[in-house]
Amino acid sequence: MNYRLSADDIAYILNHSDSKALIVDAEYVVPVEAIRDRIPQIGLIVVANSGDGFETSLSFTEYEAFLSGAGDEAPPAVELDENDTLTINYTSGTTSRPKGVMLTHRNNWVNAADFLYHLRVEHDDVYLHTLPMFHANGWGGIWAITAAGATHVCLRKVDPERILKIFDEEGITLLCGAPTVVNMLVNAKGIDRVNTSFKRRMATAGSPPPAALIERAQKLLGLEMMHVYGLTEVSPFILYCEWTREKEKLSPEEQAKIKARQGIELAFNGETKVVRLEDEEKEVEWNGKEIGEIVTRGNVVMKGYYKQPEETAKAIRNGWFHTGDLAVVHPDGYIEILDRLKDMIISGGENISSTEVEGVIYQHPSVLEAAVIGVPDDKWGEVPKALVVLKEGASLTEEELIRFCRDRMAHFKAPKSVEFVDSLPRTATGKLQKFKLREKYWQGRERRVN
Repeated sequence: MNYRLSADDIAYILNHSDSKALIVDAEYVVPVEAIRDRIPQIGLIVVANSGDGFETSLSFTEYEAFLSGAGDEAPPAVELDENDTLTINYTSGTTSRPKGVMLTHRNNWVNAADFLYHLRVEHDDVYLHTLPMFHANGWGGIWAITAAGATHVCLRKVDPERILKIFDEEGITLLCGAPTVVNMLVNAKGIDRVNTSFKRRMATAGSPPPAALIERAQKLLGLEMMHVYGLTEVSPFILYCEWTREKEKLSPEEQAKIKARQGIELAFNGETKVVRLEDEEKEVEWNGKEIGEIVTRGNVVMKGYYKQPEETAKAIRNGWFHTGDLAVVHPDGYIEILDRLKDMIISGGENISSTEVEGVIYQHPSVLEAAVIGVPDDKWGEVPKALVVLKEGASLTEEELIRFCRDRMAHFKAPKSVEFVDSLPRTATGKLQKFKLREKYWQGRERRVN
């Protein structure tokens, strides 16, 4: 479970999941103390790393003592089917209460196989856990790295400067993380001391990564960036931006642009396609222009949402899981996400991808983070607005950034206004919460489209 959640969310998940026992690190007992009377079904609390000076109001069993109290006899056999639930992974709740995603033994096994194959995991790999293990079971890395007999290097939190040191100290060969983490690394102090000649691979997913960010990571850190795509509900991988030798002939800018695409089906997960919004039975044209929704079915699609059959029925229709992500398919079959269904900006009848605008804004050297949302406009219905966090010591005006965008894209897509902010709201797993940004501008309106 995500330790960054509020005490209220922790109580909700423990109760909703019908959990009977809780293992918690001593560092994170405070929220558990606050909710102890709200989780009566938890009969056993085991606390790890409770050293000298540790105090808590909880009645608990110490982790090492709990292990040493186990008997020598083999545990009883448990009858399991590959379609039985192995894990319940709670979504990050960008719009509502977290939902419990039931992932089966088969779901997780097949996803781990995809992780092994497509990220090219070998016995000699040294894997750095920059991706939280609670995030869809570390994208399957928890099991894949172990299966290969590779080395796990664990972190308590994402500390970019420390990560850059660990790169060389531990001989890291592989890591995973959201574009947010990639952005932190390319802007970290000490980046000039990283040995870029040492071959490292990094898989990124969680939100569409700007091509400019991929280019910087490959140039400044010597990383081979691998773009994967998925959701908790699909274990989580369903697409992979497969790299071919012919693409090595392209310029770094062109390579990065292609690597920003989500790509094609993985070897084992099943079928994935983009269907028309007005007719789910038909696929979009492979022309890089017609926009549709990504749907998938097969080995990695969840069993359903725990105790929420109505929500399951909304997500899985006619055997296909609907991702809610809008995308196009290029002539080579590579899928590229343009937006979430709820994040598409429709201005004067024109569709504007917020992530496309963000991709241009990220090219500006003064920009650290950016989010683009649609805000009401009397003339156009809604127009794009940019919320921007600047790099430390950088200066930039609204007029300068708008001009920068208009010079690099169709004018109607460029933001009509810019607001500079100190930070952007994100979930505990790093996902941008655009609905929170919209609230300020859509207050008093029944609908969030105009």
